[in-house]
Amino acid sequence: MIERYSLPEMSSIWEDKFKFETWLKIEILACEARTAKGEIPSEDLEQIKSRAKFDVKRILEIEETTKHDVIAFLTNVAEYVGAASRHIHYGMTSSDILDTTLSYQMKKSGEILLKQLYEFKEVLKQRAVEHKSTICIGRTHGVHAEPTTMGLKFALWFEEIKRNIERLENAIDEISVGKISGAVGTFEHLSPDIEQYVCEKMGLKADPISTQIIQRDRHAQFLTTLAVIAATLEKIATEIRHLQKTEVLEAEEYFSKGQKGSSAMPHKRNPIISERICGLSRLIRSNSLAALENVSLWHERDISHSSVERIIIPDSCIALNYMLDLSIKLIKNLIIYPENMIKNVNLTRGLIFSQTFLLKFIEKGITREEAYKIVQDSAMTVWKNTDTDLKSELLKSDEVKKYFTKDEIEETFSFDKMLKNVDLIFQRTIYNEE
Repeated sequence: MIERYSLPEMSSIWEDKFKFETWLKIEILACEARTAKGEIPSEDLEQIKSRAKFDVKRILEIEETTKHDVIAFLTNVAEYVGAASRHIHYGMTSSDILDTTLSYQMKKSGEILLKQLYEFKEVLKQRAVEHKSTICIGRTHGVHAEPTTMGLKFALWFEEIKRNIERLENAIDEISVGKISGAVGTFEHLSPDIEQYVCEKMGLKADPISTQIIQRDRHAQFLTTLAVIAATLEKIATEIRHLQKTEVLEAEEYFSKGQKGSSAMPHKRNPIISERICGLSRLIRSNSLAALENVSLWHERDISHSSVERIIIPDSCIALNYMLDLSIKLIKNLIIYPENMIKNVNLTRGLIFSQTFLLKFIEKGITREEAYKIVQDSAMTVWKNTDTDLKSELLKSDEVKKYFTKDEIEETFSFDKMLKNVDLIFQRTIYNEE
């Protein structure tokens, strides 16, 4: 596991202690259900419940000989329980506890991630409202396009996180299944009632049909959902990295007192949090591909998926947990530079109003092609000469003066008109939480 990035609540779910505790809980629940059906004497159940425990080190020691983790676990539990241990694991296969436990761990992990997504959504909402009218330049292909606002950037991310919440809720629902159906899923040695009882007590649904295992399309959906969420976080982090470029500097990661940016250059303030998010996103995406490879197994099961899942599922949950924690802090503490945003808006000296004027030409009855050429001629002059601007070039153009007065040209260059629908967009996103 990538333990360096572990947060306590998440990492505990993937530790051996939690796993063995869940195995034991499932085994005891199965015994309870069988006792209720008259299959186990009540005094034996009491002996199991009062004595059953395990020692992680002892299990690992036994496994060195058995080369089988479940048998090592059952052997260790039997050392504590005694004769009544004969009822434990009756009619069950290893995957009954392995897969039910894995689903439980994924459900619990998913719920932690979901809680973080809701928190992140609220942070994005707050920053969106704060910077609703903070004008900045919109870029397409990395080149200045037309003005937007920083609030709209946050609102865009807010809406995407809402979609990710819905995706994760669906993925959690799909993985929240257990199975206690035996070696090939036919309930040959156990009643389906046992499975129903165990799953209900674990907060899971009984898988309607399974083989020796729960089918891995469920796990693949969960992992690919984590990958989509990670991709969203990378998207946000990448934008911040661009905005923090020295030449741009419209936004910047918080740089704490005493923090160092470079071992060589004392002046450096690097977007290290955003870069870390981008790097970990690559890991989660690659893990999701491995999860898709695990869907196809031989017949009622093989074991080729098992070793892969021991890495990709805990690592993906832990990594995304860490990424979300970083992202929440990143956006909450993100420094915004409105004065640099206005400076950059004006960098192209009015070229960002080219489409506005193009459309005004069309409103005068001129063909789009002819209007485009007239405006582009003036725009290209501005690109080549830094001592002029689009308004000046339009005012000098004989072609323009044929159709427009000076006042008509002047009134074209208005941010208010360009951003008149920001309120509407906020009503459709930030203020629309039904």
